[in-house]
Amino acid sequence: MPIARTARRIARSPLAVVGTAAALAVAWTFVWEAFWAPSPVAAEDGAEGAEAERSAQVAESAAASALGQPGIVRRGPRLLQEPDPEVPGLPIAIEDRDGRSMEGLHAALREAERGTGQARLVFYGASHVASDLFTGVIRHRLQERFGDAGHGMILPAHPWRTYRHLGARMQSNRRLWDSSKVRVNMRDPDFFGVAGTFVESARQGAWGRVATADRGPVGRTASRFDLYYLQRPEGGSFEVALDGEVVRRVETGRDDGYAPGYLTLDVPDAEHELEVRVEGDGPVRFFGVAMERDAPGVIVDTLGINGARARYHLLWDDQLYREHLRRRQPNLVALAYGTNEAGDDVPIERYEQELRAVLGRIRETVPEASCLLIGPSDRPVRRPDRSFEDRPRTGQIIEVQHRVALEMGCGFFDLVAFSGGPLSMVEWAAMDPRYGQPDHVHYTRRGYHRLGEVLLDALLAGYDPDAE
Repeated sequence: MPIARTARRIARSPLAVVGTAAALAVAWTFVWEAFWAPSPVAAEDGAEGAEAERSAQVAESAAASALGQPGIVRRGPRLLQEPDPEVPGLPIAIEDRDGRSMEGLHAALREAERGTGQARLVFYGASHVASDLFTGVIRHRLQERFGDAGHGMILPAHPWRTYRHLGARMQSNRRLWDSSKVRVNMRDPDFFGVAGTFVESARQGAWGRVATADRGPVGRTASRFDLYYLQRPEGGSFEVALDGEVVRRVETGRDDGYAPGYLTLDVPDAEHELEVRVEGDGPVRFFGVAMERDAPGVIVDTLGINGARARYHLLWDDQLYREHLRRRQPNLVALAYGTNEAGDDVPIERYEQELRAVLGRIRETVPEASCLLIGPSDRPVRRPDRSFEDRPRTGQIIEVQHRVALEMGCGFFDLVAFSGGPLSMVEWAAMDPRYGQPDHVHYTRRGYHRLGEVLLDALLAGYDPDAE
């Protein structure tokens, strides 16, 4: 990358250097870790670091800033290594209050690495997560290192045409299925379950199949299928076939209201295909099927919904949501929202209140799990002359997420800082090969792959396999 271009990236990065000209000549790491002090309007220009290895004074200042105390100079996220000037995507760390936000995850990874347990990660989010591209990188690499414990939660039929889970094979006669998710103007909670969506049908012969991977080093076998469905008055029946043979018939009807239902099948650890088929005697609603192995290793649930906002969680029936989430036994719950909210006109105070409610329910439900907020990606505004300007609300969302994460004991990963600062998506979309899509909202497959690499390094920063 030419020096001038690199300098431009530094100048508009949320990690922009405040210092003398001599500081610009020192090593990359020093430059990107230098102090900066954003104005209240430009709060998107980063987030403080409170890493354990920094001095007590810096840690105290960072924590105080996160709690809204005035007059505190904030810092950008720490670099985990020297950036490669030829590769976009800065190798930044997760920011947290005391350097301990990933302890729950790290403890589970140690159990997996020692062959005595599993580590379970749940990623919620909008389209960035729904693509299962950066989460797929994390799943694949964690399973290669710590062990393959299975695919995790998948819908048994397509809720929308582009739905996918990398590595797993899926088929369904999609036109015979209905699906639903929270819409912008929805006000009343519904039974959406842990994935925030469902597939449902009362049509005879509606079917869906999920199967283990037929290639690659992980995801090739399963030894347990855990099917989540809804019991309700006038509910219909469905058949379950394993590897082409019907093994169970399930009636979902009940007289006394609505309740979660489960069907667990323990099978030999091998390649398998599970099929559900609706009998047509009433509606059948599926929330997902967990395809896993009774073995040490890692499971990564990808629960993304295109167009989703964090507040949508509050419209998922509370009791059902909590029961499903506990059943998943997560060691990390990550919320990757904010890009869509950056285009909304909801008052920022209300946004913060709703985000706290969502994160608070997760903390109450699975208190031992690590938690992570992944901030909004850069989303520039196109002017009438087709030039671009920064979107101010993105910075407000980042400020809120950073503050809420630190106050509630979670980590925060700054996507705008990762990509190089405000307007970096313009550059990513102009690269050859491109790392950003022409819509200047989404990454390309190459960009998502880079995000998966950097976020994985951030998740594992400080991991000690020998710790007790």
